[in-house]
Amino acid sequence: MAEMIELKEQEERVILVAVSTGEDDDTAASVDELEELASTAGAVTVGKVIQNRENVHPGTYLGKGKIEEVKELLWELDATGIICDDELSPAQLKNLEDALDTKVMDRTMVILDIFASRARTREGKIQVELAQLRYRAVRLVGLRNSLSRLGGGIGTRGPGEKKLEVDRRLIHERISQLKSELEDVKRHREVVRKKRENGGALTAAIVGYTNAGKSTLLNRLTQAGILAEDKLFATLDPTTRALTLPGGERILLTDTVGFIRKLPHHLIEAFKSTLEEAKYSDVILHVVDCSNPQMDMQMHVVYETLRQLEITDKEIVTVFNKIDREGADTAGRDMAADYRVKISAKTGEGLPDLLGVLETILRSRRIYFEKVFSYAEAGRIQRIRKNGRLLSEEYKEDGIHVTAYVPVELFEELYR
Repeated sequence: MAEMIELKEQEERVILVAVSTGEDDDTAASVDELEELASTAGAVTVGKVIQNRENVHPGTYLGKGKIEEVKELLWELDATGIICDDELSPAQLKNLEDALDTKVMDRTMVILDIFASRARTREGKIQVELAQLRYRAVRLVGLRNSLSRLGGGIGTRGPGEKKLEVDRRLIHERISQLKSELEDVKRHREVVRKKRENGGALTAAIVGYTNAGKSTLLNRLTQAGILAEDKLFATLDPTTRALTLPGGERILLTDTVGFIRKLPHHLIEAFKSTLEEAKYSDVILHVVDCSNPQMDMQMHVVYETLRQLEITDKEIVTVFNKIDREGADTAGRDMAADYRVKISAKTGEGLPDLLGVLETILRSRRIYFEKVFSYAEAGRIQRIRKNGRLLSEEYKEDGIHVTAYVPVELFEELYR
């Protein structure tokens, strides 16, 4: 039995480290985002170091001279560890720890740690633990050295923490078990999804860069009451709520996990069943923080992530959010979108325009329907009220005269 490590809470004081490999890259902005991630994970950033190199050093991430500089900074700033802005290989992790004699973390470890602290549902916890174990399976030696030195902190929280000191065989057995559990959850999700499809309601997935305001928008539209904070990855677990449009039609909105640059592939794999909510939706609501100077980059990351998930054939409504903020870019440029709307989910400005766009999309997917129902069939009209738009309903001697706009599936069902 591996020796247990006593985990104790202590403030992490970290130095952020990155390698810039070209004049036009956005390393500085990426490091600023890493500082936000570190803060969300509970660490205090006390220094930043960016090295300009042609390529990342394959063995130690940083060059020899820069490693010495970081070593001095660790002592001067009383730092407890460093966080690298890229995912480190097992060799880089071990070699850096040996050279610096301190805890070494990477961007992936920090994101996994945040996900571990935010997962609430059974599915979310399974997904996070699976991603953690896949990441840690090939890094056991380096991680063991790191955790033994500092006794906890970032990278040690969450469902996977009890598994760090077991051997690879046990970790892979646990991974197999989690994959099986995730398949069960996925089957349940598919059953729920099928019920929604059979109901005939239009479905829209809310996607976007983390902290773009997705949860705030869902709360504003549906009073969902889900957590919405000015933090990265404030919510993880998908939430579906019904929205009744001004014309009376109903649409289902699903909030999804936020995207981020360098999103760990372990997380994309583990959260695929959750992210597939977007794949099986009718419409994508792409929420963009137009007050963020990195807006264009963030939009690119979202589209790239959707491409990885093979989501390429959906109607896209780009929702430029936070127009109430000073300096917001309200030009509303996105050539990939079918519709563009400018709103403030916080104040409600522009929301009627968004609802109007959703109604337009709904109408384009409805068929005009006209029929006389017998009084014995009166219950079928309720299906029209629930999933279509009832235009008129007249009770005459020969039956109930109905005109409406209905989904294709319901149209076929009502004429059977």
